[in-house]
Amino acid sequence: MKRIIALVSAIALVVLGLGASFMTSLWASDWEDLFNEFSGADAPVSQVLEQGDAGNKIAVVNFEGVIQDTGTTGSGMFGAEGYDHQMTIQALKDIAADDTYSAVLLNVNSPGGGVFESAEIHKHLMAVKESGKTIYSSMGNMAASGGYYVSAPADQIFATSETITGSIGVIMQSMNYTELAENVGISFDVYKSGKMKDMMSASREATDEEQEYLQEIVDTMFQDFVDVVADGRGMSEKEVRKLADGRIYLGGEAIENGLVDQEGYFDDALAALKEEIGGSPQVVEFGGVPTAAFPFGVKIQNALESITGGGEVKMVQELINNRQGAEPMYLYE
Repeated sequence: MKRIIALVSAIALVVLGLGASFMTSLWASDWEDLFNEFSGADAPVSQVLEQGDAGNKIAVVNFEGVIQDTGTTGSGMFGAEGYDHQMTIQALKDIAADDTYSAVLLNVNSPGGGVFESAEIHKHLMAVKESGKTIYSSMGNMAASGGYYVSAPADQIFATSETITGSIGVIMQSMNYTELAENVGISFDVYKSGKMKDMMSASREATDEEQEYLQEIVDTMFQDFVDVVADGRGMSEKEVRKLADGRIYLGGEAIENGLVDQEGYFDDALAALKEEIGGSPQVVEFGGVPTAAFPFGVKIQNALESITGGGEVKMVQELINNRQGAEPMYLYE
């Protein structure tokens, strides 16, 4: 009898878990899609920070956290916290095409991120500049590596004496647990189509040929970084390389070596940008909209996560964000 009760209880728990997962998926997709359809939430989430001339606007674009495309967006009623790459790209496209925007203020608080993502942001920032708009960058607590990469095209860069910036360079790394595996009696059988197919495998030492090849890749990406800084700051390659050994700089030192223009906080950068473009511009923020903007959806999500034991969605997202692999990064660690 006890076994039957235990079996029934187990089945009930499984059914409850599946039902909760289904409801989570339902609310996170079908209902969110319906909400987006009627609210126009497919567009980048924005809010007016300061009222003013709607024909002479300043766009504030936030870069908060690691600049990496996780494959998700926070555009709907279950808006994700932190940096959203696809939403940022779309915002920059919209700003470049909208003549009512006169300027852009980048609000950067990031240790950097992926090489691809940083380069993609840079491409669209250059399109914004080519559309005739002024770009300023305000560095917060940190704007290092890829955080500096996206700031480099700005006409003026602001940082505080406490800001950590610099870290110009590329890093690519992998783990090697060969000795640990041997100690616990684990061996690896690998079948591959080419000698470098398992390059950077954690189950063996890298060969000299692989190390040389990977270093060439890193050097090529590093050259791209150097070129971006040289073009953005009006410096020679030699001057940039002197600063680009990977070290970080405080804001004051970055002003002295030419990586930053002025000392100041976000409000100082915004005031200076307003003065440059003139008039009484309206200030519109993209990204960084608090999740309180969608309280109904957030409450539902929290309730469903409590039913499922804390949220499988968050767990999967963390696994994606912390994935390991041979991915080159413009990242300060």
